[in-house]
Amino acid sequence: MRIRVVSLGILILISLPVYPQGKVYDFSLKNTENQTVSLSEISGKSLTVVDFWATWCQPCIRSMPRLVDLSETYKDQGVSFIGISVDSPRNLSKVKPFARSMGILYPILLDSNGELMGELNVTAVPTLFIIDSDYRILYMHEGFNAGDELAIREEIDKHLGSKGP
Repeated sequence: MRIRVVSLGILILISLPVYPQGKVYDFSLKNTENQTVSLSEISGKSLTVVDFWATWCQPCIRSMPRLVDLSETYKDQGVSFIGISVDSPRNLSKVKPFARSMGILYPILLDSNGELMGELNVTAVPTLFIIDSDYRILYMHEGFNAGDELAIREEIDKHLGSKGP
């Protein structure tokens, strides 16, 4: 029995996608206009903040005004923000008006089948990644509580090599 459990564990680990040195690949998803967009087309010159969220997620809703503010703060510093909705296919019609109502001006992509979410081992929303121009994952944050935007700002500043805007 012990050999079976160990073998199963190894099999599971082998089947998980491996991202060399914590990298994200140049994925493509549909946007809210039903156009296929790749990460390379909308990533930032220096950094890209990728936020997985859903319309039904209360912590996501609380985080969005803070992320919108951060996106405005850093837009001229080579930092792009990308929202990735993980809403199910039956909720997709809500995503675009929801994003508009939250004041989101950055690109929103749709991962309604959860494929990218699974490949990146995202297990909760909101989950936020900061990646560099080589798609290396520099920072990951799960959940959202008041004040978390300060930690996100600090990470952006650290990787931009500045003391903030």
